[in-house]
Formats: sequence, C-alpha cells, structure tokens
Amino acid sequence: MKLQPADLFSLEQYSKTRKDLRARVIAHKKVRTIPVGPHTTWCFEDRLTVQYQVQEMLRVERIFEAEGIEEELAAYNPLIPDGSNWKATLLIEFPDAEERRRELARLKGIEDHCWAQVAGHARVYAIADEDLERENDHKTSSVHFLRFELTPAMVASARSGAAVSLGVDHEHYTHAVDLLGTAQRDALVKDLD
Repeated sequence: MKLQPADLFSLEQYSKTRKDLRARVIAHKKVRTIPVGPHTTWCFEDRLTVQYQVQEMLRVERIFEAEGIEEELAAYNPLIPDGSNWKATLLIEFPDAEERRRELARLKGIEDHCWAQVAGHARVYAIADEDLERENDHKTSSVHFLRFELTPAMVASARSGAAVSLGVDHEHYTHAVDLLGTAQRDALVKDLD
C-alpha cells in the first residue's frame, strides 16, 4: 500500500520520534540487506524503509507544504512492492575511488544481469532504473533501483515456503546467494502480501 500524507509525521512530530524510528528501521533493514558477492549489496525496500526515506528527505529539506510532500511521495512510492514483486536498491561498492571508477566502467549493464529465483521456477531478471537512466556511454552508476516482477505461480510458491535465490550473471561479476536464510526469505515473502 502506497504512502499517503496522513501516514507521515509532521516535522515537529518526527523530531520527537526520529531516534526510535531510526533504530526500528535499522533493525528492520538488517534482514532485508543482502550482499551478493563481495561488491554488491541489495537493499530490499518496503513501506517502512520508504517511509523512513521520505521522512528523512522532508526533515533535511525542511519540507512541510502539501505540494512538496506530494512530490516526495511521488518520487519514493514507486519503491514500495506491489504484492507481485520485490523492489531493491542495488549498491555497487568499491571503497577505493580509482578502483571504483575502473570497475564501474567494466560493470556497465550489471543492473540488467541481476536475478531472483523462486525454487521450481525460472529466474526473473530485474527491470532496472524505471525512474531514470543511471549509466552513460562510459560507466554504470554505483546505485540502481531494481524491480523483480513475479508470476502468480512464483508468488504462490514463495508463500508456500519455496527457497529463494539471488544472483548476478554479468560477464565481469558472477555471484549468487544460492539460498536465502529463513528470516531473509520470510521478510521478502511479506512483500508479496
């Protein structure tokens, strides 16, 4: 369910609840943040993670007018799963700036090679960066937004306890998480409600 203005705290209310909400979101994200290989992290988004992002943007930008709030909701609501998909922020991480520059050039197109698989079904490749293009002729971005659209049969299997795997099959980066842990799988299955 998408966020509405009534779901958000006012700036004053948020300043009072921010510390508690932040701690809750950090704990919530722990199970939803999955490294796939040594240099990519997938952060699976849901209503709570998006609400936190919106609240932080409103706070930082000091947005309190209805029009500005609606703009933030329009920007972030697409990251909330719709019941038939998983949505994730893909982070490509290389601490050294020179290595990062070199690797982002080598990994051009990686976002199109990210997949999720429910046991017994075919891999589902990500639909990436629907909001805007995040790579150019020379390199990919270090942040991408991914949507994995599942068939009704895949959703039913996942809800029934089928294993879930994630991976990347780019020519310069091939890694997989063959089996998500129970807590991770259960967190993603909740996104299918």
